[in-house]
Amino acid sequence: MTTNRRVVQATPEQVWRVLADGWLYPVWVVGASRMREVDGSWPESGARLHHSVGVWPLLIDDSTEVLESQRDTSIRLRARAWPVGEAEVAIELHAQPDGSTEIVMHEDAVAGPGRLVPPPVRGLSLKWRNVEALRRLAYLAERRS
Repeated sequence: MTTNRRVVQATPEQVWRVLADGWLYPVWVVGASRMREVDGSWPESGARLHHSVGVWPLLIDDSTEVLESQRDTSIRLRARAWPVGEAEVAIELHAQPDGSTEIVMHEDAVAGPGRLVPPPVRGLSLKWRNVEALRRLAYLAERRS
């Protein structure tokens, strides 16, 4: 499992608003290329985002499901991109005394061929990818009113 952290100049509520807008998923998630549908109950447990990953014309249509969700605090997701596999992603929002938020993201492959990649290699690629994902999430949270 990899863990990435970033402090953003936004409140947990502002960060949550980005996470709670399923249509923004491909804007901050590296590899997601477009949204096809967002369940009306997103981001409640059991809700799904229907997205595509990859680059045209090599797109894979799949989904991401909310496993657990606590408003303004945390969300745990099961992201699917078959035939590559599935990953579990947990995002925690920690309010800081100065009004900023520390975002902590944990991710690892949990099913499929991606799980066969040796953990050190898998961890390094996820770490790099999620540095960029948190940078994008920060830009959105800090610049939305």
